[in-house]
Parts: sequence; C-alpha cells; structure tokens
Amino acid sequence: MVDMTAAASITPSLQHIRAFLLDLDGVITPTAELHRHAWAALFTEVFAQHGVAPYEDADYFAYLDGKPRFDAVRDILASRGISLPEGTPEDAPELETVGGLGNRKNAHFARLLEEDGIAAYPGSRDFLREIASRSIPAAVVTSSRNGKRVLAAAGLGERFGVIIDGVHAAELGLPGKPAPDTYLQAARELGLESAQCAVVEDATSGVAAGRAGNFGEVIGVDRGAGHDALTAHGATLVVDDLAELIPGLGATTKGSDA
Repeated sequence: MVDMTAAASITPSLQHIRAFLLDLDGVITPTAELHRHAWAALFTEVFAQHGVAPYEDADYFAYLDGKPRFDAVRDILASRGISLPEGTPEDAPELETVGGLGNRKNAHFARLLEEDGIAAYPGSRDFLREIASRSIPAAVVTSSRNGKRVLAAAGLGERFGVIIDGVHAAELGLPGKPAPDTYLQAARELGLESAQCAVVEDATSGVAAGRAGNFGEVIGVDRGAGHDALTAHGATLVVDDLAELIPGLGATTKGSDA
C-alpha cells in the first residue's frame, strides 16, 4: 500500500501531461517475470550446448529487457561470441537461427501465459482507473508481439484505443527501443506532440527511447533494473509502483474503472 500523503510530498506535478504512453511488460502487468523465465529457459539450454558462460539473471537486464525479440536474441548471442544464421521471423522454433531461437522463446512464453495467467499490478490498475476518471488518454507501447494477447488475459483488452506492439511496429517498419519511433508513433496516433506526453517504462532501453524522443516526462518504474540505471538512461522520475504517480495528477476525482 502506497502512503499517498507521503507520496504527494515527493511526486512532481504531472498536471502538464496530456497523455501517458505505457510499456506493458513490467509496467502494467508482471509479464516481465514470464519473459524472464522464458528467456532463461531458452538460453540456459543454448549456452550449455555451445559450451560458453552460463546464462545469468543479469543477462536479462543487460541484453534482453524491453527489446524486440529478435534484436534481443542477436544481442545476447553476441555477448557470448555465438554466431548463428539470421533465418527469418517465420522460422520454426527448433531451428538454430536467430528467427528460430526467438520463436522458441515465444513458445516458452505462450505456454507460461496459458498455464499461469496474468493480472495487472494493483497499483497500475489504480493509476489507469484514475487517469480514466480524468479523461487523460493512455496508449500501450510494447516491443512484444503478444501485447494484445496479454492485455486480453489481464482483462484490459478494450482499455486502450492506441496499441503500438511488435506486430504494428513491424507493419509500419518502425525500429524498436531504444529508438524512440514506437513512442513517437503512439503520440501521433493520439494527436499529440511528444512534449505533451509521458513515457512510462521499466526497461533501460525504454527510458532511453523516451529521452531520445524528447517527451515531456520519462518515468521509470523500478521492477529490478534499479533507480540509478533508469535515471542514467534518461528517466526524469523513478517510482516503484504506478500508484505513486497519482498524487502528481492533482486533486482526486471519481470516475470509471480501468
């Protein structure tokens, strides 16, 4: 439970922000944990097969967190000096290609999502409910191609009018985070300038995207990356839970559920 009285004294005003552009995994839903388990399952096996240094938890934040799936595969393979054929995004999961490994990871993730389900963080749901009551729009900006599936599983399938996920980004030919293009696209689809919007991210690549796009605020949510790392990569404010942002919106109003 967030102490709103204490939070009000330390949370900067967000009343100048006209829309919030939120990452999904680790910001709205704890799917980052599912992604972490899926990546660990994949690269524990792959690294053992190649006889290189074993997969560690730190690898997730260094090479994988917040990036488009195939970019993440390339980066972590390079960290161990492993070179594999590129393949295609349609490669079968059993193929030893960048495309195949990315799709094998996605198969792990889909299985975990089906087995475990997902729910939004309580503080994130409270924040979404609060901005909805104020008619402040929100968009989801995620590198995941599973974004709409995750939102539906969390009961938020109809909550967002603008969703820039891995599928939509690929259709538009947009580069992934840390490039700012997907966040800039979300602002455009909301009819706003970047300076009018706040980016809300838990990954260093995501806050770097917010900084590169000159957004009005870049809010880091520390789910494990660390306050210092998020700030170093461009966060103007770091919180541990989205409920901490509510006092910065100003006087509380009542409204609809998220």
